[in-house]
Amino acid sequence: MAGATVVIPARFGSTRFPAKILASDTGKPLVQHVVDQVRRCKLVREVIVATDDERIVAALKPFGTRCLMTDPNHPSGTDRIAEVAQRLSDGIIVNVQGDEPEIEPKTVDGLIALLMQTETVGMATAATPFIPPADPRDPNLVKVVMDCNGRAMYFSRSPIPFHRDAADGHPPTYYLHLGIYAYARPFLLRMAGWKPTPAELAERLEQLRALEHREEIFVLKVNRATHGIDTPEQYQAFVRRYREQAKS
Repeated sequence: MAGATVVIPARFGSTRFPAKILASDTGKPLVQHVVDQVRRCKLVREVIVATDDERIVAALKPFGTRCLMTDPNHPSGTDRIAEVAQRLSDGIIVNVQGDEPEIEPKTVDGLIALLMQTETVGMATAATPFIPPADPRDPNLVKVVMDCNGRAMYFSRSPIPFHRDAADGHPPTYYLHLGIYAYARPFLLRMAGWKPTPAELAERLEQLRALEHREEIFVLKVNRATHGIDTPEQYQAFVRRYREQAKS
């Protein structure tokens, strides 16, 4: 399964932070920071931004970033990634979100390495233990439960596993799911053709579509979560971290 391409889906619209993907207080667009992080990966051959807006293409052109235009009517990022994957030849496609400017290159490489080690599992993702103040009861934070072999059993917005005897003093370890996915290219194209499944629709979690089709998902455990950007306040906090790092 030689060769890996990272595809970064980038939409111009955003409810809580309009045009965030092109926010440029650091001197370059937010999505370009994601591109630059991924370019540090050892196992990535190419990085592509998949977009439906010419403004994003124009903003990234000075940085030499390859962009591909995609159908504006895709219902999900996976569908946008799959459209791009149809034009590629690499055996592994990694979906990195366009608002993750501090994504760890070793996480991307780790997911690719997992898929390179097997011909039977078509998908991999990442998770990290919850660390306060993150609250497993927050439905905006997706939880994952894994089996003894590091494969996902279920993803949920509810706290899983459920701690039945909370007074016993032995709470479970809750794992926060990180929204990065690596796919074997044939699996990605097949999954994109499946209709949404019941649990997927109930939880609004697209990865459940794979589990409901009895497909396996590797879960890479990492030490910490990186900061995705959803609000102007989060972006300004990133800008401060970036400038501090630049000084040092």
